Amino acid sequence: METFLDVVGGTALVFLALVGLVAGLVAGAISGGNKLAYAAAGVAGAVLLPFVLAALGATFVVGAGLILILVVGAIGAILLLAIVRAIFGSGDKRDI
Repeated sequence: METFLDVVGGTALVFLALVGLVAGLVAGAISGGNKLAYAAAGVAGAVLLPFVLAALGATFVVGAGLILILVVGAIGAILLLAIVRAIFGSGDKRDI
């Protein structure tokens, strides 16, 4: 895990947070939900998934370049946003 943190560095963490922020804001704009909540979930997903994969032993993440780490971060943001959306719904309680 420390090796992954050494490889990722501070710059990649900032980029991961930006990828998650953009994914969250786009999801919030599309769904019409709370943009701040979606942005926070996007940032959390983008930052956490590369660390989780590295902790589970996915060596492709540890030795990956910045582009692959950002792609994994985008996938993490999308996954967490989908989970948040499934759990909390759209907030729209109107009957269709």
